[in-house]
Amino acid sequence: MSTSAIPTDATAVGTPTPVLSVSPIVLPAPDRAVDLQLRVTAPVTGSELPIILLSHGHGYSNNLSSLNGYGPLANAWAADGFVVIQPTHLSSTTLNLDSDDPEAPLYWRSRAQDMTRILDQLDAIEAAVPQLAGRLDPSKVAVAGHSMGGHTASLLLGARLTDPHDGTEVNLGEPRIKAGVLLAAPGRGGDAVTEFVAEHYAFFLTTDFSQMTTPALVVAGDKDASAHLTVAGPDWHADPYHLAPAPKTLLTIYNAEHGLGGISGYDAAETTDENPERVTAVHRLTSAYLRTELYPGNPAWQTARDAFTAGTNPIGEVTTK
Repeated sequence: MSTSAIPTDATAVGTPTPVLSVSPIVLPAPDRAVDLQLRVTAPVTGSELPIILLSHGHGYSNNLSSLNGYGPLANAWAADGFVVIQPTHLSSTTLNLDSDDPEAPLYWRSRAQDMTRILDQLDAIEAAVPQLAGRLDPSKVAVAGHSMGGHTASLLLGARLTDPHDGTEVNLGEPRIKAGVLLAAPGRGGDAVTEFVAEHYAFFLTTDFSQMTTPALVVAGDKDASAHLTVAGPDWHADPYHLAPAPKTLLTIYNAEHGLGGISGYDAAETTDENPERVTAVHRLTSAYLRTELYPGNPAWQTARDAFTAGTNPIGEVTTK
């Protein structure tokens, strides 16, 4: 295990390129409450482009928890050469579903299934964006998610849970996903969650990271208490790192709260710790991490990490196992 500090005067991972963003792209989904709507953000040039599936959180805002959120990350990742695909999950307030579905309002299973549906229909997505035709590399896929989206990402990376309605173990792992980024993701269940969570979101109680074998970068703020979800304090968000098998990497951002500086949207009022430097650090390190994981031997991660370590005024640290 190794740890290094991240200073504020980090250099960029690479020179950003112009991006295009197209939405809504609609995938017919007759077995879903509504069809699946997507946003695709991509560099205007390049071929054989790697893919990031980005899962939104479940906040109170009207649009951040949808395909319209997370611009600070989606645009930056696309400028770095990734194609970012953002679904609007059934939990989004933009859909305003009045459902008696037993998984409402968070739709934990449907969220993961949305990502599998996207991978099954990459050809249709390419066809819907003429500028993207023939430019995707379906063998280079990563998933990223913030907050509840982090839970979605963890399931796709191999985490398990027990369905509270029938007692069966649920495995939604997606082998086409080669790496992941968990941003302020939920941690373990059991006595670590609040009474409210145990009563209303019982699926959280049985979260098991022991089979989350896919490589992942876990990003956590050391001031992210999330008291409405956990009694374990900020360390709860590092559980996917500590409780999952290697290889895993933990990025701890000092003084960051649940928004990690404002990753969910530009100038979002619900961001309690707005800080552009934190957002930049999250972008640069996640981008470099995914580049190296999807292209073994690529030096992007080591280069970015060394650049962060070389400066002063650390705003966080990186730990690996």
